Amino acid sequence: MPRNVIVGLIQAATPYEPGWSIEKTKRAAMDVHVPLIEEAGKKGVQILGLQELFAGPYFCPSQDAFWYGAVESVPGPTVETMQAYARKYAMAMVVPVYEREQAGVYYNTSAVIDACGSYLGKYRKHHIPHLSGFWEKFFFRPGNLGFPVFSTRYGKVGVYTCYDRHFPEGARALGLNGAEIVFNPSATVAGLSQYLWKLEQPAHAVANGYFVAASNRVGTEAPWNIGKFYGTSYIVDPRGNFLVTASEDKTELIATACDLDLIEEVRNTWQFFRDRRPEEYGDLTKL
Repeated sequence: MPRNVIVGLIQAATPYEPGWSIEKTKRAAMDVHVPLIEEAGKKGVQILGLQELFAGPYFCPSQDAFWYGAVESVPGPTVETMQAYARKYAMAMVVPVYEREQAGVYYNTSAVIDACGSYLGKYRKHHIPHLSGFWEKFFFRPGNLGFPVFSTRYGKVGVYTCYDRHFPEGARALGLNGAEIVFNPSATVAGLSQYLWKLEQPAHAVANGYFVAASNRVGTEAPWNIGKFYGTSYIVDPRGNFLVTASEDKTELIATACDLDLIEEVRNTWQFFRDRRPEEYGDLTKL
């Protein structure tokens, strides 16, 4: 029987005004996302991905300790809220959260929830940029949980967050660990790396023989105004074909069917995993 899975992504402009409390900021983000999550459930989406740090603005253009107040445990309040929607619609979810492990130890994390609402585990973003407009090392420690793959009711899911996408090593590790769909929740603005947005991740999909679902924000966020988040969320298949692409400027849900049987067909054509030479790659970890 064909393994067709309906995969969805939400891209959104997240409201925020200087002076808002953390609580008001999170409520405003939920007010934007919940109707789209409900829409996804009603349309039969089986695995849904949200954007990076979805429960508020992308605050990393600042180096303001105020945002440390946005951290929460994983699982915790936001994950528990999403678990209820997962149960309601029998919909697995990838939920990015600003995670508190302990005082002063914070991560850029994505929780994975199964279609029954159970919490399956989390991925912590490995590669943390630190440059003008993206002062992420002020807020996050590098991930330390490896490259896990989560067996949902509908398929095997991996996560690789935003800046991670520039590094092929983790993308390969997710494939070797059995990922069928890799979600890349992002917060990416127009500029230096925009041309890479539709280049790198289709290449990861082809090199590793899996689907990639990449989400991005839209609009500009005050008070930082580091540029326009250009949306263009998309899902590509293991051949690098674009199955669905969102607009550059609208808050919206996109969804498409992904035939997971295509993975074996593609890998039987392009035997990249068979022909790897890991015994020759040792120097990569020494350089």
